[in-house]
Amino acid sequence: MAFPSRLLTVLVCAVVLAGCKAKADGSGDAALTSTAAVASQSVGSKQGGDDAPPAEKTGGFDGKRAFAQVAKQVGFGPRPSGSAAIGQLQEYIQNELTSYGCKVDTDSFTADTPVGRLLMKNIVANVLGDKPGIIILATHYDTKLMQNFVGADDAGSSTGVMLELARLLCSKRGAYQVWITFFDGEEAMKEWSDADSRYGSRQMAAKMGMSGDIPKIKAFLLADIVGTRPPRFKRESDSTNWLVDLVWGTAKRLGYGDVFLDKSLEVSDDHDPFLKRKVPCVDVIDLENYPGGNLYYWHTPEDTLDKVSARSLAITGHVFLESVKQLQSK
Repeated sequence: MAFPSRLLTVLVCAVVLAGCKAKADGSGDAALTSTAAVASQSVGSKQGGDDAPPAEKTGGFDGKRAFAQVAKQVGFGPRPSGSAAIGQLQEYIQNELTSYGCKVDTDSFTADTPVGRLLMKNIVANVLGDKPGIIILATHYDTKLMQNFVGADDAGSSTGVMLELARLLCSKRGAYQVWITFFDGEEAMKEWSDADSRYGSRQMAAKMGMSGDIPKIKAFLLADIVGTRPPRFKRESDSTNWLVDLVWGTAKRLGYGDVFLDKSLEVSDDHDPFLKRKVPCVDVIDLENYPGGNLYYWHTPEDTLDKVSARSLAITGHVFLESVKQLQSK
């Protein structure tokens, strides 16, 4: 995304890499729990998975599991579009979604970029609905093309949230379909521009426009950089007012008024191609320069696992879950 305007220890890497090779079955689930426990100890109990509230207090959303999913991603190393590492992550995401009982659709496409033609893939977990209409929950899963950049917060955090949401939602048929979407190619290969960024979301928006599916989208909820400690989400100024009000109102009702703030911020992100097609969109993102904020590590090799809080993931996931319930009742 464009803001207008220590690598991990050997211990953490070794543990996470080992966990990433586990299959998405019962043994993989155990490995995910083990990865979370060791990673939390490695980054500090107050700065890792141990700070998550119990799932029964966040609508069933398990912040520790979401944190473990971030650790899994970091274990693959840098994951820019077209790399071998992102190919491993794609396989992992698809296996995880399948293990949750999700119907998984993929769209492999090639994109012309400033560094050459790259193969990219969008991944969608499709939760069935009873009547026409689609609610899209979205993240990007690629990391910026940069040496030693493992992208724990950008975009490991939001991808971890979406994987945990898929685990909870794929077995729950609602009024409308829910598409839990993982975009490739959000990051610019060189300099952020309309042509060099948001490859995956532009691809999906264009395809849905051609197929006539764009009008079926009831709401598009994007998460990006949601693991910050503490999180402070401002209302993205280009997002759709009524949908921002719904999400922010849900957050306040749940007791997160100190996290979802009534201040504005403008960010270019994966919701833009859908906004241009008049789809109601909201972008939940923490990207601001405040004391203790995340701009000091944004798009630097400092974006490591210790920057991510399971509590922040749990808050984000809880708000998304309850917002989906609100949208399903409309």
